[in-house]
Amino acid sequence: MKRGEILNDLKIIEQREVLGKEFKIYGDFENPLFLAKDVANWIEHSDISTMMRTVDDNEKLLQTLFVSGQNREMWFLTEDGLYEVLMQSRKPIAKEFKKEVKQILKTIRKHGLYAKEELLDNPDIAIAAFKALKEEREARKALEAENERMQPLALFAKSVSASDTSILIGDLAKLLKQNGYDTGQKRLFEELRQRGFLMKSGSSKNLPTQRAMELGLFEVKESTINNPDGSVRVTKTTKVTGKGQVYFVNLFLGKQLEEKVG
Repeated sequence: MKRGEILNDLKIIEQREVLGKEFKIYGDFENPLFLAKDVANWIEHSDISTMMRTVDDNEKLLQTLFVSGQNREMWFLTEDGLYEVLMQSRKPIAKEFKKEVKQILKTIRKHGLYAKEELLDNPDIAIAAFKALKEEREARKALEAENERMQPLALFAKSVSASDTSILIGDLAKLLKQNGYDTGQKRLFEELRQRGFLMKSGSSKNLPTQRAMELGLFEVKESTINNPDGSVRVTKTTKVTGKGQVYFVNLFLGKQLEEKVG
């Protein structure tokens, strides 16, 4: 793997509770990886950056991981890097964790799975455990499939967020419709008003609410029109910023919790 590579196929190959902490192994059992954020949590280390400086470059990886529809840079430790961090920690749990991790990896590499002796010796418990494992893996596969389905949208969001181009709400409606959300200009205006993103009535109708402006979702373009009688009329047009486009694409396609802006 190369630094900065997008690892869409980096899978969680083992997940359980160890010493009261959530424990995950990524990659494969011959070359396992451990999320630095998880490791810091195990040993109650408050500064991940400081922790990562204590290990050699060949014992850590900064990777772009596709998670929940977004690309995120995350630090991972190799097996040697993990042992190095645990060895340097003064927390009593670090030594216990090192022992547990070694036992888990040793058992998996020998049997193809991790199971304590009492599980292997009791068929009923083993059947229940394997059933739970099967359900967990099926749920994980469904999540991975959803992540793969959402990747094009994430790439779109990344490109839009870097753009300074604002678009009309009618254009946003077309964009949403192209990505599977059934809407049109009038319907989208109504929905944005009902959700509290746009003002509902008066001379400010369809202009952004204060909260929506603070979030950077819209900008208001003013233009002047010369009337036949010589007077000048000022019109205001609500436009969706690049940040707003990303926000609303995520919102209406279900990858962001719906949040009503007050």
